[in-house]
Amino acid sequence: MTIRVSNVGKCYPRYERPVDRLRHLILPAGAEADAGFWALRDIDFELPQGGSLAIVGKNGSGKSTLLQLICGTTRPTVGQISIDGRIGALLELGSGFNPEFTGRENVYLNASLFGLSRAKVDERFEEIESFADIGAYIDQPVKTYSSGMVVRLAFAVQVQLEPEILVVDEALAVGDALFQKRCFQRIEALRSKGTSLLFVSHDEESVRTLTRQAILLNHGRIAARGASSEVLLEYRRQLHEDETAYMRHVAQSAARHASHARVETRKAAPEDTGTRRSDSLSFGHLEAEVLDVRVLKADGTAATVFYPTELVRVEVDCVAHQQLDHLNVALRLRSKEGVKLYSWGTLNQDISILAGLQTGAVFWERSFAANERFTVSFEWICGLGVNLYEIQAAISREGKPYYADQRVLHWRDEAAFFHVNVNPHQYHFGGVVDLRMQASASHRDSP
Repeated sequence: MTIRVSNVGKCYPRYERPVDRLRHLILPAGAEADAGFWALRDIDFELPQGGSLAIVGKNGSGKSTLLQLICGTTRPTVGQISIDGRIGALLELGSGFNPEFTGRENVYLNASLFGLSRAKVDERFEEIESFADIGAYIDQPVKTYSSGMVVRLAFAVQVQLEPEILVVDEALAVGDALFQKRCFQRIEALRSKGTSLLFVSHDEESVRTLTRQAILLNHGRIAARGASSEVLLEYRRQLHEDETAYMRHVAQSAARHASHARVETRKAAPEDTGTRRSDSLSFGHLEAEVLDVRVLKADGTAATVFYPTELVRVEVDCVAHQQLDHLNVALRLRSKEGVKLYSWGTLNQDISILAGLQTGAVFWERSFAANERFTVSFEWICGLGVNLYEIQAAISREGKPYYADQRVLHWRDEAAFFHVNVNPHQYHFGGVVDLRMQASASHRDSP
């Protein structure tokens, strides 16, 4: 086992009076726990060699504290952490760097802290410098660097150390897209050699791509654990519930200062409908619902297998439980690896119509009566690569005729599935999507 965390908790003491600080120094370790703030409690998990684990949660849930405990920058109040292997960590920006030293000097300093000799760093310096790609700044003080440059250099050093455990805490989010791509490729290369990965990020697609298992932290405790896709669904549900609670609080505050009774009615609506959330793969306010999702061929027959150039039709049955307007019905396609390949909804089409790029009725301008049922059909020519695909379906209320003010009414994961195959003797391409390329050749005279 590479990492074993057993019953770990971290408590930060609170000092109401100056004398309390003195008492903290005198009393035995842990005596301040009852009066302190518990950033983490009852944390248990294991990360095997070569495994990959994501830690997700809202800001303040305890993610960074947990990584600091694992990396040894702080100690747990209770519990045990066992580490078997050399850790390479990207935590806070610039951690381990002296801002007064140049990038070059910090490379040697940082590497020496992990036991690399100057001769070893000399051998790898050219590759470190090339990966960081910060040009002449390598000989400038780190205090003059942008946050992205700091991460570039830090990551370049850590991956050259070839750690047995790589810990990454949101640091890659500040890099540009090309650098992130190179980082992900290097992480995958390290993992193929047996490096264990502990990854913290708010980027759900990165979590799905890089990790197989995940832990959801909420107020310092483990709220969910399991396959990354399942934990991310629970995370989105948690965010939705928190948003609902916040909006309810706002409505209640407004109601106390308003004289119109309709404010009270609006305040109660989410609370009344929330009890019907019974589907473990869905969430939402449920003022409207996605009832059914069907995958059909061009002739209307149900289908689970498609070939490139075939028409795919997806029908989404919905119901409005109260009078509603400004709705958007949308789909998201994900591969079996969990990678989001495409998302599109009626609002996307409405945006084009309102911009004059195409004609048609604007769905966003329609009104729906209470208990009204309706169906939205989506069609496209299949251009996906061979794989199994998941359809997620959602219905939302959009406060503006573009994506700027969204309220999710119902979201369904795993609403439907379909396969894509190819016939290599009739139509063939490689990759995840068909770009419909065409080739032409022209004659050129010999010189």
